[in-house]
Amino acid sequence: MGNRTQQYGKVILAGAGPGDPDLITIKAVRYLQQADVVLTDRLVSNEILEQYVNSDAEIIYVGKQCRTGPSTPQATINELLVMHAAEGKLVVRLKGGDVSIFSNILDELQTLAENKIPYEIIPGVTAALGSSAYTGIPLTARGYSTAVRLLTFYKSDVVSPEYWKELAATDDTLVFYMSSETLSGVVENLVKNNIAPHKLLAVVEQATTPLQNVYTCSLYEYELAFRDRSFLSPSLIIIGKVVGLHEQFRWLENSGGRENYFTTLKNRVNVNQNLVA
Repeated sequence: MGNRTQQYGKVILAGAGPGDPDLITIKAVRYLQQADVVLTDRLVSNEILEQYVNSDAEIIYVGKQCRTGPSTPQATINELLVMHAAEGKLVVRLKGGDVSIFSNILDELQTLAENKIPYEIIPGVTAALGSSAYTGIPLTARGYSTAVRLLTFYKSDVVSPEYWKELAATDDTLVFYMSSETLSGVVENLVKNNIAPHKLLAVVEQATTPLQNVYTCSLYEYELAFRDRSFLSPSLIIIGKVVGLHEQFRWLENSGGRENYFTTLKNRVNVNQNLVA
């Protein structure tokens, strides 16, 4: 007999949006309704999984917690993608926000390409845009900023001293992902490089969800205002002149809540139970 070609299913890499379940795209919902398997990140609204996923689909939780809590290794996620696609299944890899912004999509794309597995990429609303809309802080408001930079400072060596100097001098709006735990370092480096006092700081906690809270202050008053405050995950940091627009154009009041919006569903299966030894 001749060699038989492996017939794979398909993998959909889809963004779920920043929290509000209504911000997911119609295209992503259509694939969730057809899916055999959904590999979901931690920062995906429970309502999306409850309302939009095919009732016969297997939901596998593959969340990451950065420095806190249990995390699913990327190698395990890659293995699950290949394993289920090899069974001819339609697999939706559901990521919080947008799939291409501070995610491990490159690892997954390389795995799919190496195994010749068909795939499709569906964008989502990234946290920066969700936070901008739900706080009344237009990131490139005319007369305030002409550009926006998406950054991260999850560890101290991610940003060089030279780049901190540039960030302090630019009029671009700065948006930091995954940096609430290192926020004091962000502020310290910008203040040390003499960032202009009119550039303000906003921390947007659990953006676009019913538990959203927004905290603002001058970077030069950070120590007094927030030094001892811890922020719930996820929190996004916006820095720039545009932050001053929040007070005038905010259309949502702070929830005042301290609960975690992104909780684990009872039917989210422990990933270790789904691996083949």
